[in-house]
Amino acid sequence: MAASMAIHDKVNDQDSGSKNSTESSKEIKRKSSRYFEEAASQEDEKNGAKPESHEWKSRDPFDGPAPIPPTKVKKYSRGDKKAKKKSGRTALHATEVTRAEEGFTLAAKQAARAELLLPEEAGFLEVGEEAETYQIHQSEIAKSVDIASATKHFDLDLNQFGPYRMDFTRNGRHLLLGGRMGHLAAFEWVSKRLMFEINVMETITDVQWLHVETMMAVAQKKWLFMYDNTGMELHCIKQMSDILRMTFLPYHFLLVAATGYGNLQYLDVSMGKLIAEVKTKQGRLDVMAQNTQNAVVHLGHTNGRVTLWTPNQPDPVVKMLCHKSAVRSVAVDPKGMYMATSGIDRAIKIFDLRTYKPLQSYRVAHGANELHFSQRGLLAAASNNVVEVFKDCCTTAQSKPYMVHRLRHPVSDLEFCPYEDVLGVAHSNGYSSLLIPGAGEPNFDALEVNPYMNKTQRKEYEVKALLEKIQPELISVDPNKIGEVDYTTYKQKMEDREALFGPMEKQVYQPRYKMKGKSKAGNKERRKQKMFESDKRDGTILARQKEEKAEKRANRDEPSDEKYTTALDRFKAKKT
Repeated sequence: MAASMAIHDKVNDQDSGSKNSTESSKEIKRKSSRYFEEAASQEDEKNGAKPESHEWKSRDPFDGPAPIPPTKVKKYSRGDKKAKKKSGRTALHATEVTRAEEGFTLAAKQAARAELLLPEEAGFLEVGEEAETYQIHQSEIAKSVDIASATKHFDLDLNQFGPYRMDFTRNGRHLLLGGRMGHLAAFEWVSKRLMFEINVMETITDVQWLHVETMMAVAQKKWLFMYDNTGMELHCIKQMSDILRMTFLPYHFLLVAATGYGNLQYLDVSMGKLIAEVKTKQGRLDVMAQNTQNAVVHLGHTNGRVTLWTPNQPDPVVKMLCHKSAVRSVAVDPKGMYMATSGIDRAIKIFDLRTYKPLQSYRVAHGANELHFSQRGLLAAASNNVVEVFKDCCTTAQSKPYMVHRLRHPVSDLEFCPYEDVLGVAHSNGYSSLLIPGAGEPNFDALEVNPYMNKTQRKEYEVKALLEKIQPELISVDPNKIGEVDYTTYKQKMEDREALFGPMEKQVYQPRYKMKGKSKAGNKERRKQKMFESDKRDGTILARQKEEKAEKRANRDEPSDEKYTTALDRFKAKKT
């Protein structure tokens, strides 16, 4: 028994010795590793290198969101900030305005950051050094592009019912054609699927799509008619007769019509009501265009003037003398900054709508009878049977066109297709679709216009558009003034009121009724006294501030007693 216990003690001693030896070896390794680390760090400090720390290793070298170029943010911005720090009726209102401005800024930054994910890019036609872009024919372009783009170049031979008027929908998927002899047809021009084709047995002067592709307006010989996408007649509006030109304001649901007897009519298609009829007193109105930025209608007249109209004013908001002879066509670019006009004097003039001053002037052989701007700023001009397209013609003077195409028949109407590099040309013998590289916007906003919307999405879009409808009273030349306060008009109103009724009596403070016994006579008088003392204190502070300002102004205007003969006399010691 004693022997076994002795053996056991030896084994325990050996185990404890081995444990102590392992612990000592670990400690030696730990000390040695620490020594080598310290030595390495000291050597790095001597060499000028930064010591590596855990915090420095974990820090991201590209911390925060990626920077966005200011030019891209400006592209998607919604204008300058109008809200100030202390603007608004109350503190809550000022906070809401500031929060809305922050939301607009965030949306612009997100849109600029997501531009990298857009599937398409814009590009123009490029040629060699010796060749010119206007020397390239449509057949050569159709052979060089892909099959899907080549199918967009086609001609429709309709030689019986011309000349034709045309219109594209806002999403660029559907085309509406109306012949002078009564032929009316609508189809999805990309897939060439015919929606309907009828003959109204009456003269057609103009055609116009409404807010969706299921409704359209047709100006016929006597009255205005509306049809659906199957060719069925929906309405006959006898209040609008002898219409020559039409345009549609999508955010206001207004159909604007120019008549042959000089009236400008506004029809609200959501209610079917004629809301305004302006007598322009300018004669026959056959030249019309709209500014998509502020919904102002531009009319061209035979005396060379272009007038700007809104439904809430009986007189034109702006009158411009653009030509010495009659105006033949007017077009406004999508940004609302430039206006192009053409006259019988065979000149095309570009005007800046911010200053109403001419920028450029071009001479065309036969004079342009039709003008239209593309989404990317190309200007198409039709002179008899020749279609010329100009690039960057608003900002810089161009000596030659971007593209030229000659047709066999005179052009009666032309329009760029939205979101497509296509120019639609209607003439006396039908319709032609031309390929113009770089004309359309390559990417669309599905929340604004969706070319691929189905029936359910179209219904939802129509309901949302009606809920967000803008009233016609808000149409003005400067749309940014809607959110501002007209202090001058308010001040003038107050002065006129004082002139008629004398000075206004000071309003007496009346405490409002409160529950739980807080509206007793003593509490009311106490609140009146507090308000009286607050007004008195504010008046005293204002009076004191006025006196201090007057004293500072008087001290500044008083001449000093010290007179200097030279500039160095001011450094002399003053006499005591």
